[in-house]
Parts: sequence; C-alpha cells; structure tokens
Amino acid sequence: MTTRDRVRALVEHKRFQHFIIWVIVVNAVTLGLETSPVVLREVGGLLHAADRVMLYIFTAEVALRLYAYGPRFFRDPWNVFDFLIVGISLVPASGPFSVLRALRILRALRLISAVPAMRRVVSGLLAAVPGMASIGALLGLIIYVAAVMATKLFSGISPQYFGDLGTTLFTLFQTMTGEAWPDIAREVMAQAPFAWIFFVIYILISSFAVLNLFIAVIVSGMEKTVTDDLAEAEEQHAADQARSDALILAEVRALRREIAELKEQRERA
Repeated sequence: MTTRDRVRALVEHKRFQHFIIWVIVVNAVTLGLETSPVVLREVGGLLHAADRVMLYIFTAEVALRLYAYGPRFFRDPWNVFDFLIVGISLVPASGPFSVLRALRILRALRLISAVPAMRRVVSGLLAAVPGMASIGALLGLIIYVAAVMATKLFSGISPQYFGDLGTTLFTLFQTMTGEAWPDIAREVMAQAPFAWIFFVIYILISSFAVLNLFIAVIVSGMEKTVTDDLAEAEEQHAADQARSDALILAEVRALRREIAELKEQRERA
C-alpha cells in the first residue's frame, strides 16, 4: 500500500470524519461566543487560540484530502466547497481584509459536506432549482400584474400601502406571506367594500397555489436525489457482488485444477 493509499484510508475513516464534524461544531460555538463582549473580556485570548488551532486542523484535513485524491479532488463539488471555505479563512483578517473576520462563521457550513444527510438535502434543493426558477418567474408575474391593478384601484384610498408601484409590490409581498394583511384589507374596505374580492383571489393564487408548487418541486427534487443515491448504492453493491463472485469462481477453478492434478498424480503412481 502506497503512502497516498494510507492517507486516503485515513481521511475516509469514520472516526476521522466524526472528529472533523466535532471540530466544526466546536468552532461554530467558539465563533458564536466571540460575539459576546463579556466572554471576550474573560476568555478572549483562549477563544482566539482555539480558533487558530481549529483552522490549522481544517487546513491539514484539506491538504490531506488534496494529497490523497490528487486532481480528482476538484471533481467533487463538495471538496471545492470545503477548499474555498478554508481558503477564505486563511486570508489575513486585518487592514482592508478585516471584514473577512465575519466570514469565519462560514466554516460552520462545512457541516453540510461532512454530514451525508445534510448533503442529500442540499443536493435535493439544488436539483429543484430549475423548477423553482420557473415557478419563481410565474409568481413574480402574478405579483406584478396584481400590483399594477392594486395601484390603479387603491392608490387614492390607501396611499401608504398602494401609493406607487414599488410600495404596492412590497405590500402585496407582505400580504402573500400572511403578515398583517387583514389590517391592510380592512383599511381599504372601509371605502371600497368589495376590495375583499381582490385580496381573497390574490391570496388564493399566490399563497395557496403558487407557493405550494415550490414545496412540490422541492419534494420532487428530494425524491430524485434519494432515488439516485439508492440506484448508485445498488450499482455499487452489484459491482462488489460481481467482484466477489468472480473471486469465488476463480478459487473454485483453481481448486478443480488442483484436484485434477492430484488425480493425475495418483493414476501415474
């Protein structure tokens, strides 16, 4: 076994992966504690030292994986994600780059790549992006049409909510989320009693129909990801079974040859 094989076995070992997960969790906690002035006054130096140690651990882990996989390291998007997160953390956070200190918390996002369950969830969300983009465009079109109508209908009645197109767009977005829309509707209905028809139809279309389509697309993406993972696992199992069967068959053939040779030797004797 070569050195690269040993390093690959190390980074793929479950105990090593669990260790990295715990380091990520502890690092996220320490970064959260650094936001407290009281904690910084008491143990600020210890927190900064622990942060540097954990950054060294992350750097060493990425370096080991880079050595273990070679150029194949960058073929996995999750490896590239980890590489970028650690790379941002290594940029000196002083002078013009002091804003990057706030980006250290991005290391907590490495839990996504370290925990398989989280990785599957994010993969499902990414798989649903094309469908979500189409539904988002449809939702935007519906809100825009409703905003133009509402501005023309209610701008004189309630200018603080429907005075211009931008204000109306924000009001309709707020209405879509269900936030305080009855107060807005009652204010308009005080002068336009039939305004409830507009609000009810708009909420039914935007909230109950279009937003539920988002959920349907996300669920579909999650199911596709799970199906793909199961298919990949079945293919891997089939390949392992085929290798095992080939090995057993080779051993049986070798055993048959040995038996045949023994028979020939006995016949000669």
